[in-house]
Amino acid sequence: MIYVVYPLLLLLFFWGCSPKGRGNWNEEAFSLRQMKALQGFAALCIMLHHIGQKTCASWLPPNTIIPGLEFFVPIGYILVSLFIFCSGYGLHHSFKYKKDYLKKNFIVRRILPVVFSGYVVTLIFFGVRLLLGEKMKGAQIARYLLGVDLCNPNGWFVLIIPIFYLIFYLAYRFIRIEWLAFLAVVLCTLAYQLLGSIPDQNTSWIRGEWWYNSIHMFAVGIFFSKHEEKIVNHIKKYYIVYLILAVIGLFGFFMLSEFTKATVSYYWWGPGKVWHRRICLLSEMAASFAVVFFLFVIGMKIRIGNRFLDLMGKITLEFYLIHGLFVELFARKFADKLKSVHFFENNLLYVALVFVLALPSALILKKLRDLVFGAYKREKKEAKGMEKA
Repeated sequence: MIYVVYPLLLLLFFWGCSPKGRGNWNEEAFSLRQMKALQGFAALCIMLHHIGQKTCASWLPPNTIIPGLEFFVPIGYILVSLFIFCSGYGLHHSFKYKKDYLKKNFIVRRILPVVFSGYVVTLIFFGVRLLLGEKMKGAQIARYLLGVDLCNPNGWFVLIIPIFYLIFYLAYRFIRIEWLAFLAVVLCTLAYQLLGSIPDQNTSWIRGEWWYNSIHMFAVGIFFSKHEEKIVNHIKKYYIVYLILAVIGLFGFFMLSEFTKATVSYYWWGPGKVWHRRICLLSEMAASFAVVFFLFVIGMKIRIGNRFLDLMGKITLEFYLIHGLFVELFARKFADKLKSVHFFENNLLYVALVFVLALPSALILKKLRDLVFGAYKREKKEAKGMEKA
C-alpha cells in the first residue's frame, strides 16, 4: 500500500495547476507564491526521504528493509537544493527591489527567525533524548546545546543557511561593486565545499557530504535573480530547445551522479579520498542544478499551487525541522541509538503518522516564531512612534 504515495504526490502537485497554451506564459513562474508552493511540496518529499532512510536504504541490514520508498532515498540533496536556490534568489530579489533592504535590521528579520526555530527544535530533541534515557555528561550537553553535535540529526540546514545569509549580507552591504559582492559569495561557497570535503564522515562538525553538496545553489539563485529578465526572455525565445535540454539534463545528470557515486564513491578510504569526494560533489552539483532548472522551465508553462501547497509553503522551514522528531520516534531506533516509542512495520501507517503529527507541530512552531518576532516588530513601531512624538 505504500506505493499509493506516488500517485497521491502527483495529484497534489498538479491539483489546481493551470497550463498555458502556445505563445502564453506563466507570469507567476518565479513569484513568491509559486516558489513557496514548490518548497512546500519538496518538504513533503524530504519527509519521505528521511522515512526511506529508516526503512529501505541500501545500508540497512537486509532483514530490516521494508520496500516502497527507495525512490526518495538518494534525492535528499536535490530537494534541499530547491530550498537553497530559492533562498539565494529571494535575498537578491529583495535586495534589488526593496530600498535599503540590508540596512533595515536584516539580521533580526532574516537570520534570527531561522536560528530561533532551529534552536527551539533542538531543545525539543534534547528533552526527548533525556526522556528516552540518553546518558549525557556535561561536555555532551554543551555540545548538543551549542550545535557542535546535532541533537536533531537533520538540523544541519539551520546551522549552515544562516551562515550564508550572513555572507550575503556582508558581501552586498559592504562591497559597493555588485559583481565583486557576488564573487565574494561564490568564493565563500567554493571554500566551504572544498573544506567540507576534507574530513571523513562523522569526524568533524561537517558530518558528511549532505552538509555541502547543495549549497552552490545559493549562488545560482543570486545569479538568476541578477539576470532574471535576460535569462527568462532567452529561454522563452528558444523554449522547445531548453525544454528538451532540461529533460535530458534531468535524467542524464542524475544518472551520471548515481554512477559516479557508485564507482568513485564519497566513501573511498584509500589514497586520493578527498578528490574522490570532490568528483562525486561535482556530479551532484550538476544533478541538482539540472533538476531545479527543469522545474522552473516547466514552471514557465504551468502555474503550480493550491491551498494545501500554499499552507505547506508558509511552514516549510518548521515542517522541515520538526518532522524528523516523529521520524525518529517511530523508527527502529531513535537517532540510531536509543529505543524509540514504537516501530511500525506498515510503512504507509508510518508515513501517515509522521505527517499527521508533524503538520500541526509545524503550525505551532510557526505561530511561536511569529509571536516572538511579531512582538519585536511592534516594539520597533512603538519606538519609532515615540521618536516622532
